[in-house]
Amino acid sequence: MTDVAIAAPNEASANAGEQVARAGGNAVDAALAAALVTMVNEVGLVSLSSGGFVTVQPPDGSAPYTVDGWMDMPGRGRELGGGTWDIHTEYGGGVHVTIGPGSVAAHGSLAAFGETHRRGGRLPWREIVAPAIDVARGGFRLSSASRYYLDYVHDSIFGWDDTSRAAVHDEQGEVTTEPIVVPDLAASLELIAAEGPSAMYDGELGRLIGADVLERGGILGPDDLAAYRPVTRPSLATRIGDWTLATTPPPSVGGVCVAAMLRMLDGHPRGPWTDEDIALMTQVQRSVLGHRLDVLDHSGDLERDAGRFLESGSTAHVSATDSEGGGCAVTVSSGYFSGMIATGTGIWLNNTLGEQELNAGGLHGRPPGSRLLSNMAPTVGRHADGTVLAIGSPGADRITTAIVQVLAGFVSGGLTLQEAVNHPRVHVHRAGRPEEVVKTEDALSMYFGGVGAALTLADGHLVAAADPRRDGAVRLVREGS
Repeated sequence: MTDVAIAAPNEASANAGEQVARAGGNAVDAALAAALVTMVNEVGLVSLSSGGFVTVQPPDGSAPYTVDGWMDMPGRGRELGGGTWDIHTEYGGGVHVTIGPGSVAAHGSLAAFGETHRRGGRLPWREIVAPAIDVARGGFRLSSASRYYLDYVHDSIFGWDDTSRAAVHDEQGEVTTEPIVVPDLAASLELIAAEGPSAMYDGELGRLIGADVLERGGILGPDDLAAYRPVTRPSLATRIGDWTLATTPPPSVGGVCVAAMLRMLDGHPRGPWTDEDIALMTQVQRSVLGHRLDVLDHSGDLERDAGRFLESGSTAHVSATDSEGGGCAVTVSSGYFSGMIATGTGIWLNNTLGEQELNAGGLHGRPPGSRLLSNMAPTVGRHADGTVLAIGSPGADRITTAIVQVLAGFVSGGLTLQEAVNHPRVHVHRAGRPEEVVKTEDALSMYFGGVGAALTLADGHLVAAADPRRDGAVRLVREGS
């Protein structure tokens, strides 16, 4: 059995990672199994209708790669527009969100999981999906992160679709405290286990989802899902001391921001955080996030513009590493959710087209088949001595700043992995704009992300760290334990 360290968003997802590790799985198997469970029980954060990225450090020490399973723009051969409406929520400091059938993009997470499993998994696919089936069939209670979000939007987003409303509300119309069993969800997962990820694309689930979205006035059709393909790219690498850190390349703007901030920090802090380190972190965030708002979010050629920048200077995450030297970081999201469950599937659909902060070109402003922008930055690292790290975070535009601050504290600041995760954070909101606010964390708050990190030291010792800001859970699975 391979020893595996796992950091996951909740106990059930950590249990899933442990289950497949004890069955002989490696870091890839454990991370994918844990992430699939979050697609069941992290309601409002992620679902099977999600996009994501998987960054992998191969156990042989070869170059890391990222499997891009982010969302595609749908609408092939159809008139775009319609099927949406806007809401405002105070969640996350206040955001405007577009929801409804017309906000649903072509999901990619399952396609990316299938490709990652093909490249680096060990156990049969069915065993990777089995824990998620068990959670869907047996029911689950909402996590604190889900409840926190639903307290804001249970009516405005999750209340307009009858099936969705029934799933998350009690008889008084409040967010339920009882175990949730979403009709048809376990059966959908059983199809995915039997047929593979293709069930969500050119299989029955893809056809059901596309037909229902079109019927309700959206633009995602079965042809958009059948045409979806994951893309594997070399990860974006940055050298910090004896560490090589690798994260998501474009079109994930998140990875570009992580790499740029790490390079501009230039190895700081070099010990316990000082006032000067905090000031530098704020300055770096203002520079990078301001450039993102000014240039990268509007770029017609993100690879070109990101390359020039680097030369010049709602989500869930799972991390896993193993004793063979492998690492796997998985971040997935369904946006703020469209509010609808596709008829006959039990699957809440995403609203990624309606994430206004990611779609500077407008709701349906990109050509069908093109990738959308993402904040995600699942990251792996390899030290010169062979130590392997996997790290990432949910948290919308706070993803990048959370990851960078933890990496800075751990890689160069002398903190242990858990100390670096626990350390108070700062975030520059709307950098460089008249409404810019520098938010500092006085008490731990889920606003500042939910970092999960796993580490296998050169001597085989396992370490995992979960963020106290959320219901994170860790598992260290060792042979004979």
